[in-house]
Amino acid sequence: MVALRELEPDEPPTVAGAAADEALTLAIEDEALDAYSSAVSTAAARLIPSVASLRVDRRTGGWGGGSGSAVAFTPDGFLVTNAHVVAGAERGTATFVTGDELSFEVVGSDPLSDLAVVRVSGSDLVAAPFGDAARLRVGQLVVAIGNPLGFAGSVTAGVVSALGRSLAARDGQASRLVENVIQTDAALNPGNSGGALADVRGRVVGINTAVAGVGLGLAVPIDAATRLILAALMRDGRVRRAYLGIVGGTRRLPASLADRLGRQAGLEVVPLLDGSPAAAAGVRAGDVIVSLDGRPIAGVGDLQRSLVGDLVGRSIEVTIERDGTLAEVALTPTELRV
Repeated sequence: MVALRELEPDEPPTVAGAAADEALTLAIEDEALDAYSSAVSTAAARLIPSVASLRVDRRTGGWGGGSGSAVAFTPDGFLVTNAHVVAGAERGTATFVTGDELSFEVVGSDPLSDLAVVRVSGSDLVAAPFGDAARLRVGQLVVAIGNPLGFAGSVTAGVVSALGRSLAARDGQASRLVENVIQTDAALNPGNSGGALADVRGRVVGINTAVAGVGLGLAVPIDAATRLILAALMRDGRVRRAYLGIVGGTRRLPASLADRLGRQAGLEVVPLLDGSPAAAAGVRAGDVIVSLDGRPIAGVGDLQRSLVGDLVGRSIEVTIERDGTLAEVALTPTELRV
């Protein structure tokens, strides 16, 4: 550690003093660079063995070589990648930095979160540890690791430049916002989609998914919600979501109602889709949803998180604000079809 010395208030600078200050500045910068390099290389060394290059065998025939990366997260062969990396594919080959080439099958894909799970034929994989994106802070150092070529991991580093971003996802006629997307200035190289975004301890906090602009990348967060998605893909090969047939946006509540409910906003119903469960139950355009099945609703994100597969086919209570008063509406969600 370099010791710092402060000049006395009336101590005049000298040529020798200026040279000493310059040397001190360089020493501090060298020490910081050493710490930065050490953090990046440590995280990379921990994760590179877990990151594979995927070549997919699409249904249309032919190989889409170097189409993306994937991250092993269990020793017995499960890897996570982006849904768009394996779109239209059922199988392919995963290549690790060791040179091992293992065939894989697509276990499940969820385009509405841009996540997919594949399983390779081998076992005893080096499983990458998962972190929690909910604990990230803006300015925190992160490392993006991919494997576009199969024999050498691609590593870039940067900081978390924004949190809480949203990314529009679509599957057929269905659309959804992927929430809490991580924005980073760690450059994403071609073939890095599906690779790992990690903290300095080598824990995966996101799955790299898209380039947001010059020098900016986006990653789907690894958090409680995405862990449930991965579990559903491993178990069922798909993610079930409830469907209400509502399109809406955040709207501030009247002051008296906000004080009563302890929150400032709800979800205003803009249009209703014809024949939808919400329309059949009597929900109207202009209603403001404040709770669904006992869960507070303050915006689109809250509604999306509430529309879990367990609600499908079950009668639930929806609390709405209409003309300044609260009302209860019973409706039965159907399953979202894509």
